[in-house]
Amino acid sequence: MPDKLHHFAINCDDVDRAKRFYEQVFGWEFQPWGPPGFFHTADSGVRGALQPRRELVPGVRMTGMECSFGVADIHATQAAIEKMGGTIVMPPVVIPTVGTLLFFRDPEGNLAGAMQYERPA
Repeated sequence: MPDKLHHFAINCDDVDRAKRFYEQVFGWEFQPWGPPGFFHTADSGVRGALQPRRELVPGVRMTGMECSFGVADIHATQAAIEKMGGTIVMPPVVIPTVGTLLFFRDPEGNLAGAMQYERPA
């Protein structure tokens, strides 16, 4: 089975302003989750988040929306990304109780994430 888009995040300079916008325009509901300023969608199909804009690693700032793909094997995915001309921007890191996440840049310059979840979401 192919890996699927599993999560999106909207990176914001003003999280409260963005929260109001998406609630009013699309009828989404957000609930606090994790660190301060981080919210997730209550029920929108694909899991989503609003979060403060940040640097993944020094010099690589997240802008706009990002997406993460759920994968069965993070290390096999990393190898495939590199083999196919992508670059690893942030090597795999463990997020306790969630899984192992990496960020990559595809050959077209797009940033995305891959997450091997600890348990089925």
